Amino acid sequence: MSGPRYGEPVAVAKGARLHAPATARNRDAIGRVLAEHLPARGVVVEIASGTGEHARHFAAAFPHLLWQPSDADPTCLASIAAWGRDGPANLRPPLALDVARWPWPVDRAEALVCVNLLHIAPWVACQGLMRGAGRVLAPGGVLVVYGPFMKAGRHTAESNARFDRSLRASDPGWGVRDLAAVTAEAAANGLTLTAEVAMPANNLSLVFAKP
Repeated sequence: MSGPRYGEPVAVAKGARLHAPATARNRDAIGRVLAEHLPARGVVVEIASGTGEHARHFAAAFPHLLWQPSDADPTCLASIAAWGRDGPANLRPPLALDVARWPWPVDRAEALVCVNLLHIAPWVACQGLMRGAGRVLAPGGVLVVYGPFMKAGRHTAESNARFDRSLRASDPGWGVRDLAAVTAEAAANGLTLTAEVAMPANNLSLVFAKP
């Protein structure tokens, strides 16, 4: 069975809800960062929404914002749509969006949110994320990225080092990214790192702003 066409809203699929236990563990900490940095109004595009649980939770937490989930995987898109079936009114149907493929099916957004993507995707995903953010973010818009990162080529915890080895064993193109490399990619697309927030489980939230 073929998946949705690129950029096409996804229909609701009954019984398609996926569950990621980590969502319940990290959503409150991420939510506090979002509450501090998201705009007062506008569209927030969530990149790689995965199961859709974060999208439903954050749309309810920020009713003044239009929450636009997205993903490249048809199974995830079906799950996002299923979680959104009886969700908040400001939660939009998901879009099929491959972060590394341009153009995106999004013309403009006041904010982008990307949770736990960069380490489970090839480097072109980071390049695509920063390129897209540089192009679709409104002036003054922000990109919030959450996940594990290295600093100066070193892991911040042994658990992250073990995680990195397991990722690279699964796919040599995956792995925990270095903060400097991610920041450089952002700068090449006109974005500035304005906040670095330590998070539980040795993760970071990075906030990039478009002047």
